[in-house]
Amino acid sequence: MSISRRTVLLGIPFILAGCSTRSAYPRRAEAYRPRIDPYYNEIYGPLEDEGFYVRAINLRRIRPQFLRRNVFYETDERPGTIVVDTNRRYLYLVQNGGRAMRYGVGVGREEGFNFKGEAIIARKAKWPRWTPTKNMIAREPERYGPYRDGMAGGLGNPLGPRALYLYRNGKDTYYRLHGTFAPSTIGNMVSSGCVRLLNQDIIDLYDRVPVGTRVVVLPGSSGNV
Repeated sequence: MSISRRTVLLGIPFILAGCSTRSAYPRRAEAYRPRIDPYYNEIYGPLEDEGFYVRAINLRRIRPQFLRRNVFYETDERPGTIVVDTNRRYLYLVQNGGRAMRYGVGVGREEGFNFKGEAIIARKAKWPRWTPTKNMIAREPERYGPYRDGMAGGLGNPLGPRALYLYRNGKDTYYRLHGTFAPSTIGNMVSSGCVRLLNQDIIDLYDRVPVGTRVVVLPGSSGNV
């Protein structure tokens, strides 16, 4: 599948909006480890998706604990449940046998911006459209006002290649699990409250969970890890 010039130009990271970074994300040391496991080079490599080119993750700019891995995980939640630990910056997809698939995440920059409690994934979208909430526009009209009618999905969209929409009691909470074009923000408190994953990770999670999946978001404390 060919990649248009328009698609490449849209690939410039868009550090704007709701469910995205409020300001420039923190700089990180250029190397976290001397050697990159070939397995991670493979799963975080570049890919074409729905006509868009998703860049490889620079693994030397991601703390190793936030890379996707299968781990032991003690919980009373049933297999298939998603548990978001906002304090430790992990998302767990609970599996059988006391295990879980664990993903690193970025969460809301302040405790008041983070969703807490239970929800259901009521909708899934590939390359989703993004629209700032009324509260976001009221707080920062110059920043978010121009996007009150929404932004089409694509490489410039802050939701990234996938979004999972959290509903409670049949109503949209306006919180999403989504991707990011600012991978160095994973592991930090950076967004307007949504839970962000590396683009390759949100694609992986999207393929693993159906609509109706239960999500439990644990309360966290302030401060980056």
